[in-house]
Amino acid sequence: MTATLAPRMRSVRPSPSMAAKQRVDSLRAEGRTIIDFTIGEPDFPTPPHIVTAGITALVGGDTRYTASAGTPALREAVAAKLRRENGIGFTAQQVVVGCGAKHIIYNALAATVGPGDEVIVPAPYWVSYPDMVALQEATPVIAPCSAASGFKLSAAELEAAITPRTRWLVLNTPGNPTGSVYSHAELTSLCEVLRRYPQVWVMSDEIYEHFVYGGAQHVSPLAVAPDLADRALVVNGLSKAYAMTGWRIGYGAGPASLIKAMNVLLMQSTSCAAAMSQAAAVTALEGPQACVQQAVSTFARRRDRIVERLDALPGFRCAPPDGAFYVFPSVEGLIGAHTPSGQALADDVAVMMYLLDAAGVATIDGTSYGMPGHLRFSFATSMEQIEAGCAALAQAVSQLTLPTTSCKEFSRA
Repeated sequence: MTATLAPRMRSVRPSPSMAAKQRVDSLRAEGRTIIDFTIGEPDFPTPPHIVTAGITALVGGDTRYTASAGTPALREAVAAKLRRENGIGFTAQQVVVGCGAKHIIYNALAATVGPGDEVIVPAPYWVSYPDMVALQEATPVIAPCSAASGFKLSAAELEAAITPRTRWLVLNTPGNPTGSVYSHAELTSLCEVLRRYPQVWVMSDEIYEHFVYGGAQHVSPLAVAPDLADRALVVNGLSKAYAMTGWRIGYGAGPASLIKAMNVLLMQSTSCAAAMSQAAAVTALEGPQACVQQAVSTFARRRDRIVERLDALPGFRCAPPDGAFYVFPSVEGLIGAHTPSGQALADDVAVMMYLLDAAGVATIDGTSYGMPGHLRFSFATSMEQIEAGCAALAQAVSQLTLPTTSCKEFSRA
């Protein structure tokens, strides 16, 4: 007998990021050499002092259930971090710990939205936002943001997207897939709009906060507009800054009523995050931070090099991102090109597949992020892989018969 699936499953896709990883793994299992730019995961090991804290917790018997919302020590460490680094005044009782930032976002939506509700998601977006909204049988309202705006939502665009059914605005700064970083002035404008619509909450996903480059600075919306704290959720985690993706620790900070509701969902689903991971997370937040700055410096050098190499390719236009560890080049100049076999590259998905087949280089199509005509590259990989991957791309692109209009001119139009 076939199990009956809930109707909501018809509106949800598998994660394109995880699908890309599976595609890479499958090709490698077949013996192909694949240079992988798909995974948003630091290639560094977790810093030794954090690993030691986890081991110490295990050896010391810290292997049992914790409180569903997280250990008191970790919730206090998060609250102290938010005060110290972000200028946000939440208490430990206004913090909830989950199995990664994605887990926090999902539970926040599950606790607050349902059929008939709308959630504004600026595009390009992290691939999971719309699907997590759809899983609650709510409607993701996609607000496209142009390259000319730095892929950032304007106050006018926000106001145009709001309806009486709007419950959340999701902001991701620094952003995935574009690396866009909202400035203090840009956030001020958005918050002025939100003040006029008291039914609209703001979810601020700040998981890439430490990875900013050049003159860019990360600012939390609540540091700009503390008066919105009673209808805001700050989301963050340990995965990116501390190379702790497998430890699965994320957290949210917000109004006590929301945190309480999310805690109930945790009680009835995962019970709690792993005890030893929580102990290690306390050490990460309270211990030396040199490891984070070293990662930022490394990513800055990689960013500069991958932008230089990609922007030199025919058909690519690649602006340097202000944050995160992704570039999101336009490949519109390759759309309409023909492969050596005569196949036309009709869209960014076709370009992605050609580069995978011909160059052994794995990327993710912009269509999956709500912005066709682009590809996402993660530069959370070694400089050697960046050099080898870009060389392979150059060779593959050179085999294409390009559109009549110069693809480089087209891409910069």
